[in-house]
Amino acid sequence: MHFCPSLLCLAGQLTVGTCEIVMLNRDSSVPRRTIARQTARCACRRGQIAGTTRARPACVDARIVRSRQWCEMAPCLEGEICSLLFNRSGWTCTRGSGRIKTVTPLPKEPS
Repeated sequence: MHFCPSLLCLAGQLTVGTCEIVMLNRDSSVPRRTIARQTARCACRRGQIAGTTRARPACVDARIVRSRQWCEMAPCLEGEICSLLFNRSGWTCTRGSGRIKTVTPLPKEPS
């Protein structure tokens, strides 16, 4: 998936306010469970940081990430309910059918 309109991206640079997925790995070796690891690259405006909106990488208010109030960035798909994990290390998105998706962001690696 690529979230930068091709006419606005120049030589691998993203337009301000956009993100792209640079790596996506899925492991379905455990029955009824898929573990996915995704790495995104974002070019966010001042005061924003890479986050997730509607299950896609997006630039969100940095305050949300620092305070770990993950559900404020609307990370779940339409029709899913967002809940914080008990230790605020991530969130779950639950559908009416009972399907649960758990997300735990990795800390940013030092540059």
